[in-house]
Amino acid sequence: MSKHPTPPPQAFEPEFIEGLRLMFEERIRFNQVLGIKLVELTGECVAGRVDMRPELVGHYAYNRLHGGVISATLDAMGGMAVMAAIGARHMDEPPARRLERFAKLGTIDLRIDYLRPGLGEYFTAHAEVMRLGSRVASTRMEFRDAQGKLLSTGSAAYIMS
Repeated sequence: MSKHPTPPPQAFEPEFIEGLRLMFEERIRFNQVLGIKLVELTGECVAGRVDMRPELVGHYAYNRLHGGVISATLDAMGGMAVMAAIGARHMDEPPARRLERFAKLGTIDLRIDYLRPGLGEYFTAHAEVMRLGSRVASTRMEFRDAQGKLLSTGSAAYIMS
């Protein structure tokens, strides 16, 4: 057992949370098209929600969510998890400075496994960072229906240059 326990994570400031939310939900236009809304944001985990709409249907006969919506949502949530982890790593900086760190974040690898069809009135996506290196971050993500049933999983790598 370590003599020096890990201190509990610091909570993000309201202005940092609002800055990330604004960037994610409004400035990234494709996230607006998908309708992704952040519902949880910590340095360890992020979660979002997508409400089903006719524009997101991929199979008209079954009213199934398009697989591209699932993959794009998981990619977006993985990127947001990296942003939150970077923000948590640099809590010694003011919120505005931490928000500037995300200008060059980009996906370099993405894998999605579709386990069940996307049926339901809304969906949730969760993401966490598995490793935050100096230039590359690795994440894992989950996509669930309104009842919490696992529909898809994902893993991704992001460049943070």
